[in-house]
Amino acid sequence: MEQAPTLDTVNQALQALYNNPDVVGKEKASVWLGELQRSVFAWQIADQLLRLNQSLESCYFAAQTMRTKIQYAFHELPQASHQSLRDSLLEHAGKITPDTPAVIVTQLSLALADLALEMATWKDAVSDLIQKFGSNMQQLPFLLEVLTVMPEEINSRSLRLGANRRTEITEELAKSCPLVIQLLAACVDSVEGNHRVQAKVFRVLGSWFSVGAIPSDSILNTKLLQAPFQALASRECPSHLHEAATDCVCSALYCTESLSKNPAMAQHLFEGVLTLPTAYHLSVADEDSDKSVNYCRIFTEMAESFLESIVSTPNQALGDFRTLELLLTCVGHHLYEVAEITFNFWYRLSEELYQLNSVDMNEIFKPYIQRLIVALSRHCQMEPDHEGVPDDTGDFGEFRLRVSELIKDVVFIVGSSSCFSQMFENLKNQASSSWDLSESSLFVMSAVAKNILPDENEIVPQVLEAVLSLPNTAHVAVQYSSIQLIGELCEWIERHPQYLDPVLQYLLAGLQQPPLASISANSLQSISTQCRDHMIEHFSGLIQIVQAMGTFNLSNDAAIGLLKGTATILGRLPHGKVTEGLQQLCSIQLSPLNKLISEESGPVKHGSINDPTLWLDRLAAVFRYTNPNVSNGQVHPCQPVIQEVWPVLSNACNKYQADVRIIERCCRCIRFAIRCLGKNSATLLTPLVTQMVSLYQVHQHSCFLYLGSILVDEYGTEQGCIPGLLDMLQAFCGPTFKILEEHNGLRNHPDTVDDLFRLCLRFIQRSPASFLQSQMAKPLLCCAIAACSLDHKDANASVMKFLTDFIKCAREKEDKEDFELRKTAVTTLLNDHGQALVHACINACIFCLPTYMIPDVAEVLYELMLIDRATFCVWLETTLTALPTESSGGAITATKKQLTDFHKTVTSAEHLKPVSHAIRDFSRLYR
Repeated sequence: MEQAPTLDTVNQALQALYNNPDVVGKEKASVWLGELQRSVFAWQIADQLLRLNQSLESCYFAAQTMRTKIQYAFHELPQASHQSLRDSLLEHAGKITPDTPAVIVTQLSLALADLALEMATWKDAVSDLIQKFGSNMQQLPFLLEVLTVMPEEINSRSLRLGANRRTEITEELAKSCPLVIQLLAACVDSVEGNHRVQAKVFRVLGSWFSVGAIPSDSILNTKLLQAPFQALASRECPSHLHEAATDCVCSALYCTESLSKNPAMAQHLFEGVLTLPTAYHLSVADEDSDKSVNYCRIFTEMAESFLESIVSTPNQALGDFRTLELLLTCVGHHLYEVAEITFNFWYRLSEELYQLNSVDMNEIFKPYIQRLIVALSRHCQMEPDHEGVPDDTGDFGEFRLRVSELIKDVVFIVGSSSCFSQMFENLKNQASSSWDLSESSLFVMSAVAKNILPDENEIVPQVLEAVLSLPNTAHVAVQYSSIQLIGELCEWIERHPQYLDPVLQYLLAGLQQPPLASISANSLQSISTQCRDHMIEHFSGLIQIVQAMGTFNLSNDAAIGLLKGTATILGRLPHGKVTEGLQQLCSIQLSPLNKLISEESGPVKHGSINDPTLWLDRLAAVFRYTNPNVSNGQVHPCQPVIQEVWPVLSNACNKYQADVRIIERCCRCIRFAIRCLGKNSATLLTPLVTQMVSLYQVHQHSCFLYLGSILVDEYGTEQGCIPGLLDMLQAFCGPTFKILEEHNGLRNHPDTVDDLFRLCLRFIQRSPASFLQSQMAKPLLCCAIAACSLDHKDANASVMKFLTDFIKCAREKEDKEDFELRKTAVTTLLNDHGQALVHACINACIFCLPTYMIPDVAEVLYELMLIDRATFCVWLETTLTALPTESSGGAITATKKQLTDFHKTVTSAEHLKPVSHAIRDFSRLYR
């Protein structure tokens, strides 16, 4: 937008957006208004629209524009304009009345709060706001809204205030706290019965607690701290007030997690929470599940905050086990959604106890975990009128999976065998009662089955015999969970092979029942994989099952699992049998695949009957898990079969070359075929590379680059293959650079970046000297430097790993004769590009990458420093000198001392970890 539009034009666009029935007109208006918001003219337009106050739509657009401009484009305004913007916003806020729509109040509140945070020259913003709006009841809701959002916005990613400014603001808030407490206390006293204002007061309080801006001595003995507990204890408390009071108490509890800093506050909150159990029971009696959820949140937050005390001083002071009783009461609620709120506490408790590794401590908590598991078992019961097998996909199915994970985490506290026995007793007692009780016990047993010691000889045999003798008339869900349990007991069965025959018979019977086919195949896979040596004699039976797979009602995942189990055993057979068995397994998949390639035409619908990925994935599973032992000089038993399969895969690549989904599966299948054969796949190398390079010129599917990296991994040390592999790399680079050099090319093609640098990394690992001397080394290094700021997890990791290993080439001697050659090549490249690399890495960490990606970047810088510390010091100093030291709002981002300290810490580091921590802490100054 080159010039400011008139207000009439803006209003016409808003009319079109909100009132025009024409969809095309709406879209055009939306695009134009978006461009206006991004332009520098938006500041003035928004201010004028708010002054005119013509319509709800224009005021909302203006308030929202003002907020987003302050949040994302504050740098557009010169510092001289900040004060007039503040005065203008305060003037607009002064016109707010009880009739002003809430959406406009919210946007203006956020705009004013964000401005106060960004504008370092606005000192004592909170007291200014209280002074201006605090005495006017009409504007009190607006003031409370601003006081709520201001602390919430401190950690806003879009504001990027920086650690120094955040510290400064938190200190200013703490200084203003007595004034805020006074205002809130007056509100509570004067608006008794006005639940809307009370809720706003609690929201302010919770918000200030959440950033640690309320010193405990300023609130500890005030009525204000008692007010949320009084509201929560009242049966008549309206739901919006109840939720606000809950959020407030949870925030207060959260900030007391460090008990050493706040023991008096923690004790006060503990006593307050202990006044709420009666109210919780009333909410259950009233079937008010929202309130029950709120109480459970409070009890759980308290348990998590006092976890350290619960473990270090069990059942004493703040470690009082009444907290655990409260949680178990909530776990006993009839709604599983309430029980689920407590899960994180049990995870954390189990982690603490696991680290302590104390039998005595486990004994103390054992009764509570036993009760937890029994309660969870009840929650896992399906409805008695449920038909069919358990459903893993819906909300309840996902809850059961989370229960299973939780039980696996906590079961060591009570002992797996003990839990297994307890559930088996339930099973025996429930044999004649409702099926749903039996099924939930079996489900819990499945969760702990893998933890049972293989030499357990008392309970498991009884369980297996009970399961194997289940009548066909048992509910199908009970049969399903029984089959699942057998699969989970695979390690135990391996040590007790006398059970293998009856187990296989049982699973074969399950395969023939459509609802049980997939779970039976999964369990058969587990048994086959775990008991592969015992299963050799059953291989012909497995082949028959695989040949009949089409007649079973198997999911694709279950079919692939069955092939995985069969292929695992195949690798254990004598070589002659391996070739024959592989031929049989492959022909079952090749026949329909060949038919599709030769006969089908037209678009392929995902998951349809003409989708070749079904057969490609099955072939890939066969190649992946067939791993026979082959000695040097022996002909690989899989070689003749894979040579027969190759033309089919090659034809599939040609036929489906434009469909990235199918090509990815083709490449995956070829990858596992090559991995299966290793260097015995040499005959495929030339035709495969020729086809990949040819197809990549037309369709830049990144999976070809990945497949290239597999070839380099296998053949990169073979002198005769290196020139051809380098030619392949060069052929790939042309089209790759072309798409990455487009506008936003790196961001739009992260998979290409990922796979390109995996390929380069394989060259560095397998044939470094050849790669470093090639003409592609320099442009690929420049490409890696440009990609440092890419915030895609996998792509960035590949880039950093490539850079790290590239630099290591100049340092790791390993007595190789090409060391000097490698060192010279790397040093020459770094002389030209080292400064750019340091600049890219530091700027990426500060402005582009999430914190968890920083360690990978730190490793690049650390390796760079190890080559030449003195030169690295200069490069880092040059980079730091170029960084901004003041934000657009006038706040100091990094002091001279902070810059110097960072430089010193990094350049004097003897290990990687200090460098990583220093960069992480330094980047916070700019976030």
